[in-house]
Amino acid sequence: MALVDGSIAPDFTVSVGENSAFALKDHRGKKVILYFYPKDNTPGCTQEACDFKSSFRDLAQKNCVLIGISKDSLKSHANFSQKYRLPFPLGSDPKGEIAQTYGALTENNLYGRTYKGINRSTFLIDENGHIEKVWRSVKVNNHVQEILKCLIPKI
Repeated sequence: MALVDGSIAPDFTVSVGENSAFALKDHRGKKVILYFYPKDNTPGCTQEACDFKSSFRDLAQKNCVLIGISKDSLKSHANFSQKYRLPFPLGSDPKGEIAQTYGALTENNLYGRTYKGINRSTFLIDENGHIEKVWRSVKVNNHVQEILKCLIPKI
């Protein structure tokens, strides 16, 4: 069953460094922005990460924690994060298991070869662990602004 707005967010723990991990359950009481992206150091993924970086302070002021996940290695993430000075963790999901759980792993075809890749997706998870909003097949331009609009309290 596909995850939709209102679903309970599946718990996960992902490596974000040699001796550190990000566990969703550890962030109850805060909103979590979980974004899946295809590959470090590619144009769209770099723009998306830098857009999140530019809005990181605004997101933190709105009680949000941010994590990006791709199939890249921890070493690739460390280089990417350092190169662009990203202030948030990047999780390594080399087998795509977390992406699969969230419905962000899709079958792709390139030059006649089929492979499983990440479909750029974002999940806004509320303070109680429920999915507040899902964005699939994300277009990078203005995506972070869309997320910020969702964080404005409804009157």
